[in-house]
Amino acid sequence: MPWTNKPIDSDVLKGIKLLVLDVDGVLTKGEIAIISDGTEMRLFNSQDGVGLMVAYQAGLQTAIITGRATEAVRKRAEEVKITHIVMGTFAKLKPLLELCNKLGLSPKEVAYVGDDVPDIPPMKQVGFAVAVANAVEEVKKTAHYITERAGGEGAVRETIELILQAQGKWEKAVGEFIGDLDWHKGL
Repeated sequence: MPWTNKPIDSDVLKGIKLLVLDVDGVLTKGEIAIISDGTEMRLFNSQDGVGLMVAYQAGLQTAIITGRATEAVRKRAEEVKITHIVMGTFAKLKPLLELCNKLGLSPKEVAYVGDDVPDIPPMKQVGFAVAVANAVEEVKKTAHYITERAGGEGAVRETIELILQAQGKWEKAVGEFIGDLDWHKGL
């Protein structure tokens, strides 16, 4: 059965203070390359990366909760200013709640982007649950919003833009990031 997005409550988006992301299937297309020496390789989307740096500029906190622990994920998180990283757990609800407690946030102030069944428990607790376009059906049924873009193809950027536009922060944060506050005039 095709799934359509539910109406988005802009007040929910305005209250989002933390964006939590899965990695494989969200920040990547879900493909994992294992090189002959055992090293893992991931391919990350550059538009998602810019979106994450704009989110940082706007003051939106970001986090990763992922089942696999790799140096590639740690390096990418550092590059794109993701400040909270939890790796090596497929049971994601407990780390999400611990992170909320640490930051003094309610789960309702959190947006969570996922693609597969380990993401369902945290998605059920947050204020804004997002499934990437190519997520499994069970995740789509749990989501408040399904991105137009697939995981690893700009879905994270799409989510960030949606949140920051609702908060009235997108244009200013992009302008500060690129050093041109008038970047959007004439578009």
